[in-house]
Amino acid sequence: MVTVVTVVLVALLATSCGSTDSSPDATTVALSAPSTSTAPPTTTATTGPPTASGLACTGQGGESGDADPGATPGAERIDPFGITQVWVPAGSFTMGTADPAALDPPGFAARELAWEQPAHQVTATTGFWIDKYEVTNEAFVAFVDAGGYQDPACWSGPGWDWRQLEAALPVDCETDAADHPRACVTWFEAQAYATWRGGSLPTEAQWEFAARGPASSVFPWGNDWDPQRANVVDATGTVAVGSYPDGTSWVGAHDMSGNVMEWVADWLGMDYYSDSPSFDPPGPDDGRVKVEKGGWWGNVPYVARSAYRHFEDPPDYQDKHIGLRVVAD
Repeated sequence: MVTVVTVVLVALLATSCGSTDSSPDATTVALSAPSTSTAPPTTTATTGPPTASGLACTGQGGESGDADPGATPGAERIDPFGITQVWVPAGSFTMGTADPAALDPPGFAARELAWEQPAHQVTATTGFWIDKYEVTNEAFVAFVDAGGYQDPACWSGPGWDWRQLEAALPVDCETDAADHPRACVTWFEAQAYATWRGGSLPTEAQWEFAARGPASSVFPWGNDWDPQRANVVDATGTVAVGSYPDGTSWVGAHDMSGNVMEWVADWLGMDYYSDSPSFDPPGPDDGRVKVEKGGWWGNVPYVARSAYRHFEDPPDYQDKHIGLRVVAD
């Protein structure tokens, strides 16, 4: 039954595109592959796919009419695109790192630890939905097939300018397995996909709160590193999303400490924590690089901490270690 629903959703979405052609060299994913985004019977379902509008990102139904479960952490729903999301209620946590003396940064991140300080109280004043899993190849190819790469309404102005210079998108990546996370996407592509879904990339604060929760734990599952809970140490590539069920966060979000790191909305501000707003911090107004959160396969536990802020990639950069997930209010 899941297969049939997925195919129908993709077919409906494809009819709403501005173009019926897939972008050149697009990653091909078999839509008959088993979905990893199946929700339990308690899931809150929306009423159906967005209304066709003639273009992939113009007039989408978005998230209107979706139930708000209030203060229930981890409540699940299926969004209009067939993606399982979990609910993060409003609340407060400690963002950043309070005890840097206990850490031993690897050489490449020797300066990064200072940018996690000072630890500070942050409050999310409203709840939000966040993808339970990292966006998969299967989910991303639906955006490709719907004409997302041809619709300027999906893109920011700078993103569309960049897209016009790139002929063959999306690029081939580590794997095209349907249930592996989609990597090798720039921040511009990640933002366009999120717009197509009727959502956005999470702010850094939203992402970190979904990973750490009110307890402000070091890792999504607690304060002690456990290599059996995340695809990080000694890994040689991505694995299917949800492969580490014992490593989920307090709201049931998977792979927030490994597999691929994830683009967030914020520009990197190295001193931003010193004067960051206490309520719903949006990140700096501008910058040169975008923040990525979460560890990635083949690295060390230091980068798998929820407070870690990857610090070197501009919005037009991509590689096989960077993916995404989407939030919606």
